[in-house]
Amino acid sequence: MGNFAIVTDSSCDLPAKMAEEMELTILPLTVSADGSEYANHLDGREISFEDFYANMRSGKAYATSAVNVGSYIDRMEPLLQAGLDILCLSFSSALSSTYNNATLALKELSEKYPERKLFSVDTLCASMGQGLLISLAVAEKRKGKTIEEVRGWVETNKLRLCHWFTVDDLNHLKRGGRISGVTALLGTILDIKPVMHVDDEGHLINVGKARGRLAALSTLVDHMAKTIEAPRDQIIYISHGDCYADAEKVGKMAKQKLGVRSYIINFVGPVIGAHAGPGVIAVFFLGSKR
Repeated sequence: MGNFAIVTDSSCDLPAKMAEEMELTILPLTVSADGSEYANHLDGREISFEDFYANMRSGKAYATSAVNVGSYIDRMEPLLQAGLDILCLSFSSALSSTYNNATLALKELSEKYPERKLFSVDTLCASMGQGLLISLAVAEKRKGKTIEEVRGWVETNKLRLCHWFTVDDLNHLKRGGRISGVTALLGTILDIKPVMHVDDEGHLINVGKARGRLAALSTLVDHMAKTIEAPRDQIIYISHGDCYADAEKVGKMAKQKLGVRSYIINFVGPVIGAHAGPGVIAVFFLGSKR
């Protein structure tokens, strides 16, 4: 399928089978706790999603690490040796050094393989927002587009990839420095749920709040209604922190209120889940703007 490979990282949170069908090369970020390190593979082979969130609910805190330059070189050099060019679509640079490390690796490899085309794109996306953008890029590739054309499509459309999140437990945002201890305490007492999105610079931004879980889920769909384009043609993506039933609620609301074509649900992987915590729900779609 084409003469170039699409490379990305595990923060895309795609279902493993989908990623395999799309012939993606995926490098895992890592999480660590209590002296043990686990690669965040999409199939959960080193730590299952259920075990990860169960550990977090019991109070375990995880640190996260980006994909390093050496890992990129090790995975991408065989692709170049096989005669493939590379388009690398990375986790938002505002949230991780993964994109910068990919860029450094490609620069080093370009000196060794000057005949190959090597492009790195900062998706400014996270979780299944990154995954949805990659899925759309693969669709462009399957139309017979060149590596330059697919890269151009991604750069042109990445800021149309909308991300809306809510979390269930404010203490994980407090640990990550995104909200103060006072805000977390008062929010917990009053059952306030933050509503967030990823902005045009790839940062996770708190833009509102809702009283109670159901209201927060409804608010995600309300925000979707403001910017979504051609909902009847869209398959939206929904990711969750071990709360599938709530993700299903959001999908059904989006179908009922907006008429979206369908939806795909998957876990928020351990790397993003380490910061958002159990109960995070996120919805992703193409809109007129973020």
